[in-house]
Amino acid sequence: MSESKEAIKGGEFLIKETLAADIFIPEEFDEEQVMIGEACTHFLEENIWPKLDAIDKMEEGLMTSLLDTAGEMGLLGVTVPEELGGLGKDFNTSMLTTEKTGAGFSFAVALSAHTGIGTLPILYYGTDAQKEKYIPKLASGEWKASYCLTEPGAGSDANSGRTKAVLTEDGKSYVINGQKMWITNAGFATIFIVFAKIDDDKNLSAFIIEKGFGGIELNPEEDKLGIKGSSTRQVFFNNCTVPVENLLGERDKGFKIALNILNIGRVKLAGAALGAAKYTATHAIKYTNDRKQFGNLISTYGAIKYKLAEQAIRMFAVESAIYRCGQNIDDLTKSLIDGGIEEGAAKLKGVEQFAIEAAILKVNGSEVLDYVVDEGVQIFGGMGYSAEAPMERAYRDSRINRIFEGTNEINRMLIVDMMLRKTMKGEIDLLGPAKAIAGELMSIPDFGDQDDSLFASEKESIAKFKKAVLMIAGAAAQKFMMDLPKEQEILMNVADMTIDVYIAESMQLRVEKMVQKDGEEKCSAHIDMLRTFVVDAADRIGKNGREALNAFATGDEQRVMLMGIKRFTKMQPYNTKESRRRVADVLIAKNKYCF
Repeated sequence: MSESKEAIKGGEFLIKETLAADIFIPEEFDEEQVMIGEACTHFLEENIWPKLDAIDKMEEGLMTSLLDTAGEMGLLGVTVPEELGGLGKDFNTSMLTTEKTGAGFSFAVALSAHTGIGTLPILYYGTDAQKEKYIPKLASGEWKASYCLTEPGAGSDANSGRTKAVLTEDGKSYVINGQKMWITNAGFATIFIVFAKIDDDKNLSAFIIEKGFGGIELNPEEDKLGIKGSSTRQVFFNNCTVPVENLLGERDKGFKIALNILNIGRVKLAGAALGAAKYTATHAIKYTNDRKQFGNLISTYGAIKYKLAEQAIRMFAVESAIYRCGQNIDDLTKSLIDGGIEEGAAKLKGVEQFAIEAAILKVNGSEVLDYVVDEGVQIFGGMGYSAEAPMERAYRDSRINRIFEGTNEINRMLIVDMMLRKTMKGEIDLLGPAKAIAGELMSIPDFGDQDDSLFASEKESIAKFKKAVLMIAGAAAQKFMMDLPKEQEILMNVADMTIDVYIAESMQLRVEKMVQKDGEEKCSAHIDMLRTFVVDAADRIGKNGREALNAFATGDEQRVMLMGIKRFTKMQPYNTKESRRRVADVLIAKNKYCF
């Protein structure tokens, strides 16, 4: 493990240079990981894609039987330790399986809920006795899990939940009463991870509740816009008696469990969205090579090529960031374990450290998928709106991802909030670089010696993008102080700039590493994608920067910082039309998403 890998902290990408050699790229998966990924795709081909209509109709017993089959293959316990019945794989391997199974529509939702928010709270926070009792059965699929956090009056503000737990007089049990809603897998779950407040506690506690404990009632299945095959019900706890030994973690610490598990869920959601996007893009590409209009295949037209290329660019970009973050988590986890920390605690700390990146990926991954499915419908034209073609289901199923695991608006605000909190705690230094940039704005730009290496322009642009974020975030924090959280529009601007920086840098590092391995010629389409993304990111960062500045800066301060935004987002002219056409031509020739 390199020194630079160990040194990086969550959020430090804004102030530290990362080397291409220090990141992981999907092209580096080993033979075993590739085989695991292929097994996931084969599972979908054999068991899921031929049965999508039956799954959406919620055919009795079908989803549970599919989860059973996945359990037999080991897909329910990829990161579960071998001694507890799992495969014991690392985080990035689990990301790969999440990506591949993400193309499974409603099944992917049931799988993710079971393996993630349903299983991981016990794996990471459970006592040895709790792990030994529940994890092997969850890893095999014998028992199915769900996660009960949301309530009618407590969605984004989850800690305001009103479900109550009261200790019995003999001290042996808790009696739980309350209502949960939008609970995935509720219709067939054996185990419910339930959050409730004990007595008059301010914060939630967590409980492992078995269906067999009694006192649990379910509303009928929700009739949803999408993911129709996913079981989603309201769950009522009516004097549900739970043994005291089924308290999960410490009393009053349940909200932290919820947050940490959601951090994992956010990264994994991005992976699943990527898998769904690749599946959708391949169908779109194939259709353009089959459909003729005005005497020509529609794949020959520039407007279509733009759509195919832009889908690919956005998918390739977020994929670069997903596995970069996954490796950061793996590296930190390994370092903590080597330092004597227990494995479960180390994994939690690994993910918690990169909570900022998790929020970035959740937002970007879900919005990339929404773009891909929307353009997929458009490429199919009238057929895209028909339930007989694959785009209709993809379009409907995609929409929930911008709400799952915390809405994208909440996650955007979290990105900035977590950055500032880390700064205030002294965990990362954003203030020093922000002040330096303020000084730089008053100086004459240093044109120095020009670097003519292959990625010099992209690296320089990304470094300037970082300055733009630091300049505006620093000025906004100084202006509003403790009132900054009320300025949600500005937070959204800064978050979108930060997202573009992280995704662009991840993409640049990946392409640089690919060129080092395979040469410039073989990676020409990847270079085209990178350059197009960076040019477009400059426009977005410039727009978001100006919007934010105009919302709070005035006079000379405004004038100077607007000049700074112009300086930090200035790009050399680049023909993105031809670049996209070259990318599209590769996709069309391969007749699938191939990057």
